[in-house]
Amino acid sequence: MTESVVIDQPGEGRLAHASGDHPGVPRAKVGVVVANLGTPDATDYWSIRRYLSEFLSDKRVVDYPDWKWQPLLQLIILTKRPFSSGKAYKSIWNNEQNESPLLTITRAQTVKLTERLKTLYGDSVEVDFCMRYGNPSTKSVLNRMKEKGCERIVFFPLYPQYGSPTTATANDQAFRTLMKMKWQPAIRTMPAYFDRPVYIQALANSVTDMYAQLKTRPTKLVASYHGVPKRYLMEGDPYHCHCQKTTRLLREALGFSKEEVDTAFQSQFGVEKWVGPPTVEHVATLAKQGHKHIAILSPAFSADCVETLEEIQEEIRDSFMAAGGETFSYIPCLNDRDDHIDALLSVINNELLGWLPLPE
Repeated sequence: MTESVVIDQPGEGRLAHASGDHPGVPRAKVGVVVANLGTPDATDYWSIRRYLSEFLSDKRVVDYPDWKWQPLLQLIILTKRPFSSGKAYKSIWNNEQNESPLLTITRAQTVKLTERLKTLYGDSVEVDFCMRYGNPSTKSVLNRMKEKGCERIVFFPLYPQYGSPTTATANDQAFRTLMKMKWQPAIRTMPAYFDRPVYIQALANSVTDMYAQLKTRPTKLVASYHGVPKRYLMEGDPYHCHCQKTTRLLREALGFSKEEVDTAFQSQFGVEKWVGPPTVEHVATLAKQGHKHIAILSPAFSADCVETLEEIQEEIRDSFMAAGGETFSYIPCLNDRDDHIDALLSVINNELLGWLPLPE
């Protein structure tokens, strides 16, 4: 992801006919930036508080008026929540690299994508990653890409299902950066890719691989997605529908019956009604219905993070076991699996059409 930049000076390349006082210009490239949600820089109180303040102040995430929300957020929520969130992050923290697993995995995904894209397009493409909240920031990465000569950029939020609190806010942040550039690169944002066969097949492969390792077959597969208020669905956000279709396509790819696969939604907070059923309650219901062994995966997350490594594998697992469950099998996110990288590469190549020559 680091590479020397070739600068054309007056009399060279595109500046062959420029006057001697013309500033140098980097050789033109196409950039690919993958974006994920974000991560605190550390697990201490103030690092967690800074991260949560940025995240929960985003109007795409919590769209209440500032006069109502900010006093509650700054004076109450951010006084207490950094302690519980810090504990959750500490339980999953990558201590070897002193960073969150989300950062580790997103970097690994980017390294593999860089290798594939460089093989296809050589030095014509530059690849990097950013986070919507925390570091590396969207602003810093897009500015760095521009400095490297990226006059066209594919901006790729790593969310298979479109959601305004995820895909849209990532794009918003990219556009905010462009607003302050003298020379804006052309930019393409990714459409949702939840229904692309290569993505569905990678999901199916991850389920098949896990089931092959288990001594007994789960009687229920639960696809758990991050929740949103039901109001978002009523206001036109397609996220809920994308999630439901993802589950259906996955079930069909696996050849499972409707009775074998459920959809649920996690990470609910606040008092308004959210789309459901809530995963933490649904798994308890399954246990009470006699399901002793369930498997669960998170198709909305492209990389394992606190919502999967802590919330699912601790809180949701505990709910299932406390209600009488016996075996809880978590299927990891697609992370940097090769078939996942193939799927992401397929989506990227589609958006590069017309900007770079077709790979042979």
